[in-house]
Amino acid sequence: MNEHRMIELVTALAVAKSRQDVPAALRLFHPDVVLEAPPFGVTARGRGENEQALTTFFASFPDYAVTLDGHARTGGTLVCWGTARLTMIGGWLGLAPHGRSVELPVVLRFTFAGDRIASEHFSFDLATLCTRSGVSTDAVVERLGRAA
Repeated sequence: MNEHRMIELVTALAVAKSRQDVPAALRLFHPDVVLEAPPFGVTARGRGENEQALTTFFASFPDYAVTLDGHARTGGTLVCWGTARLTMIGGWLGLAPHGRSVELPVVLRFTFAGDRIASEHFSFDLATLCTRSGVSTDAVVERLGRAA
């Protein structure tokens, strides 16, 4: 797949996720897509698990939006970086955040198959998200560990 098509797919995914449009995001995924979000301890395989992961994520961060500021490509992999804007709402992991929107840098790595996104690796600093949202990083890590 050429770089232009990779960027087109990733940009469309960023737009869909910024609208919390799960069906639009799923249409961009290969049937065997793998989403990894290591800060949350999440790996979702296939469209069904990804639908559930995205639905859960948007319920916890209902105003999620991402801006992609740059990219680099090597072979069939595209790496993008940018800024996520999101508000952690109360109830996520039983915690009480302050409810204000935060910004944090993100790095996303994508692979492709069959003219679709085959994998997404979503990375950010969990401590930054927690600190800026007014919740204890230790409490989040402990509760994520229990959920796993």
